[in-house]
Amino acid sequence: MSQKSHAGINAPVRHFTLQLSATRRGARLARLLTERQLDEWGASQDAAVQVVAELASNAVLHGRVRGRDFRLALKLRADRTLRIEVTDARGDRVPRPSGPVADDAEGGWGLRIVSACADRWGVVEAPAHGKTVWAELAV
Repeated sequence: MSQKSHAGINAPVRHFTLQLSATRRGARLARLLTERQLDEWGASQDAAVQVVAELASNAVLHGRVRGRDFRLALKLRADRTLRIEVTDARGDRVPRPSGPVADDAEGGWGLRIVSACADRWGVVEAPAHGKTVWAELAV
C-alpha cells in the first residue's frame, strides 16, 4: 500500500467499548472507567469525563428499558480527537436541549454541559430501536 493511501485512513488509534447496566451504578462505573482509560492512553481530560458522566446519566434516566444495558465506546484517533458514544435502548427519546434553565434548577443541565465541553455532538439511530449519542473533543 502506498504512503498516499495510508493518509486517507481515519481509523481510531485506540478503542474501548463496554456494556454496562442501565443503573446509577452503571453510569458511575462508565465515568470511572473512562477516567482510567484516558489516563492509560495519556489523554486524561476532565471535560471528556464530564461528557461521559452526563451521557451515561441520560442513558440511565431517559434511555432505560428494563432488562437492557447501555454501551459506552471511546475512540481516540490519530489526530487526538476523542469520540465518545453512549448507546441506549430508547431510540424514540431523542435528546434535545431544553429551554432556559434556572440557575438553581436541579435538572436540565446535562446537554448544556455536553455542548460546553464537546467540540460537537449529535445523535444517530442504533440497532434494535436504540440511539447513540456521540460527542467529539480534542484532547
